[in-house]
Amino acid sequence: MTLPESYVQKMKELLGIEFEAFMNSFSDAPFQGLRVNGRKLSPETYLQLTDFKLTPVPWIGNGFYYEDDAAPARHPHYYAGLYYLQEPSAMTPANRLDIQPGHRVLDLCAAPGGKATELGSRLQGSGMLLANDISTSRAKALLKNLELAGISNLCVSAEDPVHLAPCYPEYFDRILIDAPCSGEGMFRREHSMIEYWKEAGPDRYVPVQRSLLESGVSMLKKGGKLLYSTCTFSIKEDEENIQWILEQHPELHLIPMEPYEGFSEGLLGLTDAVRIFPHRMKGEGHFLALLQKEGDPDEGGNAEKTAEKLLPLEKLPEPVQEFLKLIHRSFREGGFLIEREQVYYFAPGVERRKGIRYLRSGLLLGSWKKNRFEPSQALAMTLTMKEFVCSCSWRADDPRTVKYLKGETVEPDDTEKKETAWRLICVDGYPLGWAKLAGSMLKNKYNPGWRWQ
Repeated sequence: MTLPESYVQKMKELLGIEFEAFMNSFSDAPFQGLRVNGRKLSPETYLQLTDFKLTPVPWIGNGFYYEDDAAPARHPHYYAGLYYLQEPSAMTPANRLDIQPGHRVLDLCAAPGGKATELGSRLQGSGMLLANDISTSRAKALLKNLELAGISNLCVSAEDPVHLAPCYPEYFDRILIDAPCSGEGMFRREHSMIEYWKEAGPDRYVPVQRSLLESGVSMLKKGGKLLYSTCTFSIKEDEENIQWILEQHPELHLIPMEPYEGFSEGLLGLTDAVRIFPHRMKGEGHFLALLQKEGDPDEGGNAEKTAEKLLPLEKLPEPVQEFLKLIHRSFREGGFLIEREQVYYFAPGVERRKGIRYLRSGLLLGSWKKNRFEPSQALAMTLTMKEFVCSCSWRADDPRTVKYLKGETVEPDDTEKKETAWRLICVDGYPLGWAKLAGSMLKNKYNPGWRWQ
């Protein structure tokens, strides 16, 4: 790996006596990490469940390093959404934005979903997560990861933030902007970033980042918090952007975040900002700054709600009502929407806005056509095993588990119809998807696009 001379000289000026240690870090292998999904289980429970050799990421309570010979993306627990594979430093932004159940949360540049899935899990099903990415194709991957994680109180959009902002004026309690950047902090992990840097250095990204900050500030409630992060060492993209937005908006101020001994202070006098360097910590390069808007949190956030009138449970088609009775969970507090034969549930606090290009709003319960209801993959992933009246749970090493994930027909543990022919298929007690009893076999209903390849 050959680093650009201009980059090397810049880092030498930035780091001074630490420059040699920084350069030596390029000889180290990048660290591999996974983050346990707190929406489904605790880190302690997962450690009892897994055979992976894991070491805690010391500044992330639910983050772990795994060894190179592990293959967590080829394990049934991955398909159950029990964890998300994420570089350890990249776990930091979502971890340091304090989320409480009931908050309205925006991830403005959310794809592929590593940070959004953590934000959503911290809401614990209460409040709303809006996960946005300007690219429709990336937003589709984002949606899959959020559904895999079992996040139900969500909207996913593919909008230019400039267009999104007028629809949600001073609306969100918490906003994360993990901005596109020159990627200097990822050179060790992704060598291709070096060529991108040569073609498009910091100067190209600064206008984009400042536009994102302006949009984010306009959508932040009074009293709300916005965390800005990048994976670059560039002062132009980091501290200078924070100085700029503070000058533009006197109602903002920089606040400290939960410390860690390996964090470095921000430059240009922004000591409450955080820099992560690979020679000081077991992770790649990152920058974080936490901003808060002054004012009364009870003011603002009164944008026009969705034009659609949501249906109460009693107004749903009978087959849908009958299926929902099989789930030990109340759906009475929210409302329902039927669009193009798809049935959606909007939990309290989940709201749409006019003029937004949503890929998903609310929880997709399933499809209703020809007087039949078929539950969705997304619904299965939000449930616990005990919430559905008929469940099958197999061990991760049971051959039926992988056969099911490949879309094959499998044999049930029982052949009695009981309350319903539907079965919630689980691995080690955590849902994977649906199957339907047909004679002595289970007809596989696992989402074709999610199958084990």
